[in-house]
Amino acid sequence: MSKGMFVDTSICTGCKACQVACKEWNGLDPEPAHFSKAPADGGYATNFSGNSYDNTGKLSATDWRHVMFIEQFSEDRRDGRWLFMSDSCKHCNQAGCMEACPVNAIVRTDLGNVFVLQDKCIGCRYCIAACPFGVISYSQVDGKVHKCTLCDDRIHAGLATACSKACPTGSIEFGDVEQLRVKANARLAALQSAGQDKAQLYGADPNGDLAGLNVFYLLMDKPSVYGQPEKPVLPQKNLQTSAALTVGAALLTGLAALVNFRKRGASASAVNK
Repeated sequence: MSKGMFVDTSICTGCKACQVACKEWNGLDPEPAHFSKAPADGGYATNFSGNSYDNTGKLSATDWRHVMFIEQFSEDRRDGRWLFMSDSCKHCNQAGCMEACPVNAIVRTDLGNVFVLQDKCIGCRYCIAACPFGVISYSQVDGKVHKCTLCDDRIHAGLATACSKACPTGSIEFGDVEQLRVKANARLAALQSAGQDKAQLYGADPNGDLAGLNVFYLLMDKPSVYGQPEKPVLPQKNLQTSAALTVGAALLTGLAALVNFRKRGASASAVNK
């Protein structure tokens, strides 16, 4: 049975405990420090992006979990709300990264998580383009790609993921995907009955986009508000259509050139006469 996580953004407080736990458990290097001004002038190091209290900005080879801060406030700041989302690899049931890898360095384990075999990765980066969520990142340090493993070592030892264990509100819940879907639907129904009309599940439908996500979300607004594609599509699905259009365009160009050539030939014959 596939393992995964249900991320309920409605009870996320943006504390970033999950980010810290992910970094610590996986031994991930810190991001290079940014300085408020030149260190020689007494500047201090800070990694805050300037986008609210977001200190990483995006997922990367050394940030496998990213807590988003989304401010929805009126101009006078009197009305509004904060939205938070702890984002990571979705471990798609139809994983574009795995399909695109030419050396089979990306595999799915018996528990359903998608895992990069570092000893086989050649750093070609095809998987980066194939991921509709922008999850996978290339490391200039080792020349390989990296992403969340769903704490592969922990879950195969019968433990929960580090991020879910660290979450103080239970916003990140690890378990069997089918059971998590039941909980997610119940939570969604409760929120909608309480008047949260924009609340919706993202990636929970096994018959939906990418055959469902093993890490899925309850969002309080549209996916695009959280920087997620409304309808995630694998680039590979567009190849057949793109190829057909390219061939069609080539045939039309060739036909036009042939017609033009024949017209020129006819004009030349008329002049010679």
